[in-house]
Parts: sequence; structure tokens; C-alpha cells
Amino acid sequence: MVTAQSSNFRASTLLAVFLIALLVCGAAPPVHARNAQARPMVIFDQDAFGPGGSDMQSILMLMQDKDIDLLGICVVTGDGWRDEEVSHTLRLLEVAHLTHIPVLPGAVFPLLNTPERTLAWERLYGKHFYDGAYMSHWPSENTVDWTPLHPTKPYWVPPLPEGEPSIHASAEVAVSFMLRMVHQYPHQVTIIAAGPLTDLALAAKMDPQFASLASQLVFMGGSFKPTPADNPFAGANYNTPRREFNMEFDPEAASIVLHQPWRRITEVPVDATNPTLMSHQLLQEVAAGKAPFDHYLGRFGQAYPLWDEAAVAVWLDPSLIKSKTTLLVDVDTAFSANYGATLSWPVGSGPDFDEHRVDVVLALDVPKLDRLVVRLLTANDPVSLRPILRQGSARAQ
Repeated sequence: MVTAQSSNFRASTLLAVFLIALLVCGAAPPVHARNAQARPMVIFDQDAFGPGGSDMQSILMLMQDKDIDLLGICVVTGDGWRDEEVSHTLRLLEVAHLTHIPVLPGAVFPLLNTPERTLAWERLYGKHFYDGAYMSHWPSENTVDWTPLHPTKPYWVPPLPEGEPSIHASAEVAVSFMLRMVHQYPHQVTIIAAGPLTDLALAAKMDPQFASLASQLVFMGGSFKPTPADNPFAGANYNTPRREFNMEFDPEAASIVLHQPWRRITEVPVDATNPTLMSHQLLQEVAAGKAPFDHYLGRFGQAYPLWDEAAVAVWLDPSLIKSKTTLLVDVDTAFSANYGATLSWPVGSGPDFDEHRVDVVLALDVPKLDRLVVRLLTANDPVSLRPILRQGSARAQ
């Protein structure tokens, strides 16, 4: 379990700086050649709040695909504080009998945003629908209040409802791990990000080669013109259609990441996830499954939209995409009423501040997504999705 002592965090940070310096100065590990039949590699950067819910279920989906190589789970503050999220993730791995997958502690704080800064913004412009780790009260729409909120105690880990983990997080930190992997396997590692983009921004600033060495970036976040759906979590889009939590929590990081030279970027915004829902019927199906973690999901499952599951699923099976477009995308970093909102332009019409093309997923085949989620979360052992994937899918690129 990650210790709450700041001295240990400083030691981990110094280790990360040392390892990153080796990479940037040319002492990177040797490149490992992989044959054409090698499994696609992925790093999952996640604000892994739990127990249960979208964050945990998306992690389990990646674990349940036998055709991919999940190199590690990087954990960043977002829905909750990092150390608490790390503990939830470690316990999940124990429940799933997959304790060999490393869990890498990421950023504790956004680049600039703080609880005090968030309160100042809300005094000027009105309350956010959701503040993640900075919340002092659960939103009324929340279905389960599992964990005491602690907006001013970032290193406190409350007792976990699912039990305490007996395994420990990696001594290596997330930024160091991501840089090491993309140097070791250039153009072969997909980064999937389902929380604030702080870790990725730090990696990009530490090593300008980071983005170009990755295979691609897939991230859940942002909002364009979503249609509010018939669930309480989509109601905020009526009045603030360009607002979304992952981008709002660390707007500066999101803007930095979107300006990096990724070979490909796929964005799954709330436009695509609003119509989805982990309904009580789906939760009952999962609870009756044969996977070692299904009792855990039956107990702690939450009826949320399939936010992070959708981002993972789009990478696993691109045929789920019903509608997409290509745009230039950025995030507003001015401390105004639009702070953290999604900005976009048609290709060729941006302000020319080094914006990059982003494939924006606008709509999904929701029944097919539901079936994929249930299949992965109920299988006794990891399954192969390759028979159902189209030839030349985005995952294989």
C-alpha cells in the first residue's frame, strides 16, 4: 500500500527524476523487437476510484482480454485522491487474482488546480456538478456513498469497504514507468487515459519524445454537443455542454497533452457515453457471472454511465463506433467561466498554436457495448476478442 508519508513520496519523485534523466540523456533500455503475432501493449492511466463503478470495471475489462498485454496501471488523482485510489486498485487485483500487474503511483495534485482555487472559481461562476477528490459532499445523484470524502487530506486512506490490500504498489512512479516503456517498445505501447491527464502532461514535459514514441493515445474526456440522456448524470449538459470533469480537474494538463505530437489520438467524450448506463439489469447479469471478481461487482457495482468502459471498449473493438469526426481540440485554460471547457475547430481552421488532429467518437452501438462489457466481466478466465474484431482494427495499428 502507498504510504502517506511525504518523505516516501519525495524519495519516489527523486527516483523518477533519476530514471527519466537516464532516458532523456540516451541511457534508455535497449529496444525490444516484437514479432507480428505479439500481443498489443497498453498502459492504463486511471483515477481508479472504488470500490466498484466505472473506474474499476474498465480496469477489469482490460485484464479480461487475453490478447493484450496490460503493462501497468498508473493511478492519478481525479475522482479521488491518488493514495486511496491506489489502495482500491491493489485490492481489486487481489480479488481478481491478477496481482502480477504493477500499480504505479501517479500525480497527487493537478498542475495548477487546487481545492481552494476550485472554490474561488465556484464563488465567481457557480457550482460544478462534480468536483472529484475536492468534493466535501456526495452529489445527490450518487447511488452509493462508500467512502468518506476528505478534500483537505490528500494522503489519508480511509478504511476500505472491500477490505485492505496485502500487496504493495510499485516503487517506480507512473511518469518514469511510462517513459521507460515507450523507449523500450517504441511505437508499440498504447496509452489509455480515463482520468485527468496530469501524468501524461508531466511525462511529455519531462521527455519531449514521449508522445511520438507511443503507438497512440485513447482518452475519455471532453464534451462537444452531447444530448442529455435519461439518467441523472447527464443532466449537467443542459446548461454546460462543453464541460466535463476529467478536463476541468486539470485543464492545463489536458491542453499540454493535446498539443503533443501523438501518432494518433482518439477521444471518447460524454457525447458518446451519455446514452450508456450500467443498469441494475446489467449489474445483476455481472453479479451472476463466473469471474473471480463478480461477487465484488455484485456488492459494490454502481449504476453509472459506462464512461471509462467505453474508452477501453473502443480500443478493444473499434466496430463499436457508430459515428466519429476529426477535429482540432484544445481545453480552455483561462481562469474564466469557460475554464476547463472543450475547444474545437474543423481541421484547417484552428488558431494554429500547434493543435493536432483528434478522432472524436460521437456515438456508440450501445447494445453491442453492453454485450461486450457483460462478456468480459462475467468470463471465468480471460477471453479472446479477436474473432469478433474487424481486420485492420485500430487496436492492431
